[in-house]
Amino acid sequence: MRMMLKVTIPTEAGNRIIKDGSFEKILEETMQRLKPEAAYFEADKGHRCALLFFDMKETWEMPKIAEPLFMGLNADLELTPVMNAEELRKGISEASKAK
Repeated sequence: MRMMLKVTIPTEAGNRIIKDGSFEKILEETMQRLKPEAAYFEADKGHRCALLFFDMKETWEMPKIAEPLFMGLNADLELTPVMNAEELRKGISEASKAK
């Protein structure tokens, strides 16, 4: 299932991990583990934020994904199922058939 992982890093924790060099390592490990189809980075309400879009095969993968980010970045996480335009069209088509 295609998922969006929103990783929000508190400013103080972000400053510390950038200075000590662990930010780059944790980000690289996360990218290698998830192999996202897209990754975007932004500032959200004054905090560093990453949006990663990836395929999650099983729900048991959630702790494997989340724990390194909780522990290494002190991050807040949101994990949300998402769809692309083709999947939306298919879903709307199927929904229109339901009575």
